[in-house]
This record gives sequence, structure tokens and C-alpha cells, in this order.
Amino acid sequence: MALGASTNATSAVASKPRPRLGLSALLAVAVGLVVSQGVMVLMLQGAGIAGLGFLIPLSLAFILALTYAVSFSELALMIPRAGSLSSYTEVALGHFPAILATFSGYVVVAMFALSAELLLLDLIINEVYPGSFPDMTIAYGVLILFTVLNLLGIDLFARLQSALALIMVIVLLTLGISSVTGNGTEAALTTPIANDWNPLGAGVLTLVALAIWGFVGAEFVCPLVEETRQPERNIPRGMMLGLTIIFITIALYSIGALFYVPQADLASASLPHYLFATAVFGEAGKVVLVVAAITATCSTVNTSLAAIPRMLYGMAVNGQAFPQLKMVSKRFNAPWVAVLFVAAITGLPVIFMGDNPGAISLLLLAACVAWLLAYIICHLNVIALRRRYPDMPRPFKTPFYPLPQIVGIVGMLVSLYYVSPTPEMTMDIVYSSGAVLAVVSVIAVLWIKFVMRKPLFKPEPIETVLARK
Repeated sequence: MALGASTNATSAVASKPRPRLGLSALLAVAVGLVVSQGVMVLMLQGAGIAGLGFLIPLSLAFILALTYAVSFSELALMIPRAGSLSSYTEVALGHFPAILATFSGYVVVAMFALSAELLLLDLIINEVYPGSFPDMTIAYGVLILFTVLNLLGIDLFARLQSALALIMVIVLLTLGISSVTGNGTEAALTTPIANDWNPLGAGVLTLVALAIWGFVGAEFVCPLVEETRQPERNIPRGMMLGLTIIFITIALYSIGALFYVPQADLASASLPHYLFATAVFGEAGKVVLVVAAITATCSTVNTSLAAIPRMLYGMAVNGQAFPQLKMVSKRFNAPWVAVLFVAAITGLPVIFMGDNPGAISLLLLAACVAWLLAYIICHLNVIALRRRYPDMPRPFKTPFYPLPQIVGIVGMLVSLYYVSPTPEMTMDIVYSSGAVLAVVSVIAVLWIKFVMRKPLFKPEPIETVLARK
């Protein structure tokens, strides 16, 4: 690809994005990215394992999520750049950790997690309406649609995201509240909910590792900082309010399922949200489920195609990725090359995974290992920058520093240790995530040494990063 700008594109240096996103749009990003179909499945499985006791690991996971929210808030407002984690890590720990964290924690995760999300949508549509659509047409149709919409700019993205997130939360809350209050069209279970799970045993740690997946991704608001109105106010509030809404929604949704679906079925079913919706609302539950599945997947894909390309754009501006990724369309101010790149790497695994849906869980868990590593690096960034720049202005400062960072690092390490749900999957997860991290590491080393010609672990002066346009 050419290094210069074409007639339809120009470098982002030419024009600064006009802030357009308010608190409601950021809330939609935080909620819409986090609550996916994968989360809907995992939370019900956790409730099936622990019953009402699932509220304990769910609450602990919520606390861990708040720790990364305060760390990202401090960093995003201290270094308000679209590169997000790469920009923060570049000035805290050096270029190698910056590239490793961003590519492994976001680009690779998108490659596998978004693909799995699209496949899950295709699976549930074909379950509810068998034979109505050829295989993979739903998955690719959604991907193509939201790729085009994100190429049309941030204004359209914000309107779509707000609508999708609102519909999704309403549907999930309707399911949860109808179940807890017994107002479903079908009769609730007459057997009492089991409460013999030991919340003090080792199982709580395993379920915290599962529950944390219900809260990863709220930091996707940070790459949008340059397009946010009053970011010092809206970035922290967007993440924290978003995580709180998610916690309430997931708690009602997962515990409500226990009133209508036997625990054993929730724990073992591959589509427990299908069982839940039909148990509460009968045949009408299929429509409810389809609405929830479509809005969850579309919301996740829409947010990822907005945020991850802007991370890549920021990395390109920093010299950490191909310069073509910072090309922005003149008319819509969208990083069109980066959007197309993320869409391409999302669609590729669908081709290979289409005939093997059983691989989805393995790929998601391997990707989540990389995501948690990125969170650990984020916490380390805050600690490093507090030491290197103690007097630097910080529009948002972590309360009770460094306690949230310490709790976050320890909690993420424990979650990594317990990430495998079964001993049989442990080595597969280690090999898969290890291979991905190894490939990213080799590419990062070669790029830094031979293209950037800089040291691997020497932090850049923060003034250099802040001076970039």
C-alpha cells in the first residue's frame, strides 16, 4: 500500500477529529461491547454451577473490573490519544510492551472473539429458524453491514450503538425481572433453588475467572477520547456507570434463570440462553432470544469496529504499526484502512471455524488470556507513570492509589491461573495463547529493531507523545 494519501484519504494529521460523543454514547460503547452472546452463555453456566452463590464471584469480578476502569481513566486523561493502551505503555514501559499489549489484548482478541460471536449468532438463528438461511450468511452479513456503517463515520456509529445497547439491556432485564417476579408466560420451577455451593472453597476462584468475562471491554471508550466531549468527566463515568449497569443486568439475568431452568441444564447446555428464553416465554421466547442475540452481537461488532481501528490508527501515528493504518477518509474522518483490516481479520477465522463450532470456547479462552495480560500491563503503567511523572497533571487520579492497581494485578493473575474450566483444556489454552503471544512478540521485536530502530524497553518521553497530532 502507498505511504502517501490518495484522493479519497488523507493522513489524520490533516484534521483533528471534532468531539461528538457524550456520556450516553460512551455508556452505549461500554455496555454494548461487554454484553455479548458469549457473556450471556457464560453467565448462565456460572449460575448453573453455583446457584444463588454465583452472586459472590460475580461481585468480586465487578470489583476487579472497577480497578481496571480507574487505571484506564487515569491513563486516558493523562495521555488523551487514540492509541489508548499503546500510547500509555509506550511512555511507561517502552515500545515492546506497548505493541505486545495492544495487539495481543485487542487485535488478536478481536480476531477470535468477534469471529466466535458471529458464529454464535449464526448458530442461534439457525436453531430458532432452521433452514431459513444458508450457513454463515448471517455471520458475514452482519460483519459486512457494520463495516460499511463504521466507514461512514462516528456520528452514525454513536446513534446505532446507543439504540443497540438500549434494546439489548431492556431485553435482558425483561428476562431477569420476569423470572425473579414470576411474571413469565410459562410456569416457574416448583423445586427450590439449590444453595449448597461452598462460597469459601476453591470453586469461588474458578468462578471469578469465569465471571470476569462478563466485565471485560469497557475500556473501549478510551480510544474514542479524542472524539469525546468533556472527556475528563465522561470517560470515567462512562466506564464506571457502564460496569454498574452490566453488573445489575447480569445479576438479574443469571439468577433469574435459576427460577425457570434446572441448574444442571444451565451448567451443561451449549445454548443456555435459548433454554432460558423459551422456559420463561414459551414460543414467544424465541423471538425475545433472537432480538437479544442480534442486538448483543451487532453491538459488540459495532463497538469493536469503531474502537480497535482507532487503536491501530494511534499506533500508526506512534510509528508502532504500518503507516497506512493512519489514513483517514476526508468526508467521514474514519480510519478506513484500519476498519477494513479489523473486518478482514474478523472474517477470516469464520471460514475455518464454521464447520467446527466446538473450537469457539477454546479460542475465546485463549484470547481472554491475552486480554487479562493487557489489563495487568495497564495497572503497571499507572504505577510506572506515578513514579516517573509524580507532578504531571492528571484530570482523573485513582482513588486510594495504589490499592486498586495491586488488587487488580493480583486478581487478574488469579483469574489467569484458573482460566481453564477443565484440566483437559488447560494445555490447549496454554498452547493456543502461548503461540499467539509468541508470534506477536517476534513481530514486535523485528518491527522495533529494524523499522523503528529503537530500544525495546526504553520509555518514550511523555512530551513526545503529547506533542503528536
